[in-house]
Parts: sequence; structure tokens; C-alpha cells
Amino acid sequence: MQLYNNLSAKERAELIAQAGKDRLTISFYAYAKIGNPEIFRNHMFLAWNELDVLGRIYVAHEGINAQLSVPADHFKAFKMHLDSISFLENVRLNIAVEHDNFAFLKLKVKVRDKIVADGLNDDTFDVRNIGIHVDAEKFNALIEDENTVLVDMRNHYESEIGHFKNAVTPDVDTFRESLDIIEADLKDHKEDKNLVMYCTGGIRCEKASAYYKHKGFINVFQLDGGIINYVRQINEKGLENKFIGKNFVFDQRRSERISDDVIAHCHQCGNPADLHTNCANEACHLLFIQCEDCKEKMENCCSSTCMEINRLPYEAQKELRKGQGNSNDIFKKGRADHLPYKKDLRNIFETLKK
Repeated sequence: MQLYNNLSAKERAELIAQAGKDRLTISFYAYAKIGNPEIFRNHMFLAWNELDVLGRIYVAHEGINAQLSVPADHFKAFKMHLDSISFLENVRLNIAVEHDNFAFLKLKVKVRDKIVADGLNDDTFDVRNIGIHVDAEKFNALIEDENTVLVDMRNHYESEIGHFKNAVTPDVDTFRESLDIIEADLKDHKEDKNLVMYCTGGIRCEKASAYYKHKGFINVFQLDGGIINYVRQINEKGLENKFIGKNFVFDQRRSERISDDVIAHCHQCGNPADLHTNCANEACHLLFIQCEDCKEKMENCCSSTCMEINRLPYEAQKELRKGQGNSNDIFKKGRADHLPYKKDLRNIFETLKK
């Protein structure tokens, strides 16, 4: 059995280009009890590999979290396969706002301890006692209520380029960091405020809403299907769009434009910009926002040092990296002391503290 990719990303990209067929970018999640994640993982890989599905999928005892690229002409077969699995039958599929045939270039189905790294002990609370799911219309009405606190459950580099109007955007690097921060800042409003949450596709809010109800919050709501589903609904129903900027996504596209607003700034010059890039120096790979002028001037690098290294022959770069391990910046998202216009710290929940 082949349970691995036998083509490189470059080779796969060439095949996709040659095929000239449209692909759909899709995400979904489902919480369910999976007895043997390894066997389930193998089953999914074999079935999806046959359908030329590409993407990044996490499987755990608690369920599945998937971000995929599916050939349009294989979508029906893909959906039939999902429906053949009891807990995935009629699962909501979040279809991307902007499709890109090269969103994913490999199929990776990985077994993890959690489908989202939340740092929670699920045995200490009822993960099924979740908040109220609301559609785009109800969500729009709720966030206009003066008794509502709207919270972005995503990380700083996601909300920096786009978020809902008047949303609280915690300055955190990980989902697990935001959970305790939000609880602490809202401790005096567990009964008199509506806690309304949103994230990219809904999966983070699913767990967070159960956690906050366990912590004593009374009125807990979550945007059903997250930002992706919200955009689909406002387009279909002609509703007012209350999201400004771009929606960060975790594939080669990096973002989807939701409104024409550019709310972020280049981390190097400070001019309006909302395009994330990875530093071209492979030993750095820092994710940061870079405008087109700085991209040309800095040769897609985050610093002069990285630019000098990236100009060296590839073998010389490899020699420099030998025995050094990864740079401390390689997993960072827009945080580095040498970026003069990196995202300012936000004073979260300032309106509640006044």
C-alpha cells in the first residue's frame, strides 16, 4: 500500500498545470470518537489519493480537521465517500471564496493528539455542551447589540489583515493562549454580556464555546461555519458585509479578499499592505507582511542579512545552515525585532476596562 506522496510539490504543480482542470478548495471538520486514528488515517489517504485529492488533514481520537483541494470533476465521488462514513455524512463543506488550483500540492493525512492544538483537558468539561450556532443574518444582528462582546478567536497574524468591525482581536500567537486571556478579561461579564465568537471555519469556536460555558459564561454564541461560510451567506442572501479586509487561510493562497479595505501595513516600510510572504532565506522563512516595493527592494527577504545569505549559491547556503538548526524566526508569524513596522500590541478589551 502506498501511504505517502511519490511526487514532489514541484512535480505535482507541473501536472496540475498540464491538466488544465479546475480544482475546488474545501475545508471541513467534525468532532467524533475515532477508536483507531491510524487505521482511519490510512483509509482516508488511500481513498483520497485515488481521487487526486490534495491537502492537509489532521486526524485524532476526537475527530478530523481537513483543508483540501479537490478536482472539480471528482467532487461528486469525493462527496459520496464522505457520506459513506457515518459521522461525515452531510458534513458542512466550506467552499473557498477564491479558488486556486495550486492551493495544496501534496496530500498529507496526519495523526495528532488533537485536531486543533487547544491545550485543554477534554475530560474536565463537557465538550458537547457548545454555544448557539448563528447564521450570518443573526450574527449581524447580534454584533450590533450593545450587550455583545465580539471576539476573534484567531491569532494576531490572521486578524491583522482582516476582522469583523468592532471585534476584540487578542494579540496572541496561538489559539490556546487566547482562551485564558479572554476568560480573565471578561470575568465580570459572564452573565450580562453576549459572548459572540468567530474564527476561519468554525472549529476553534466549537471547542472554545464549550470551554467558556464550562467556565460560567451564560450567553455564548458562535458564527456557524466561520468567516468562510459567512461570506457565502452574505453573497447568496444580499446581506451587509461586516467583515473588513482579508481572511487569512492556511494554504498557498494565504488569504482571501473579503472587502476592498487594506487595514494592515508593510512590516518593513509601514505603507498600507496586506500580503503575507515568507522570507526567501530558507534558514529564516519568517512569515511577514511585505508591500510590492519592499518585495522588490529586499528581494523577498525580511532583512539585509537574509538578503545577503539568499544571494549565495544554494550549496553555500546549505553549508551555512549545517549544524545550526532552524532560525528562531522560522515558525514565527510577523514577530521579529528587525521588522520596524511589525504589528502593534493591542490593548484587548479596552472598551470593557474604561
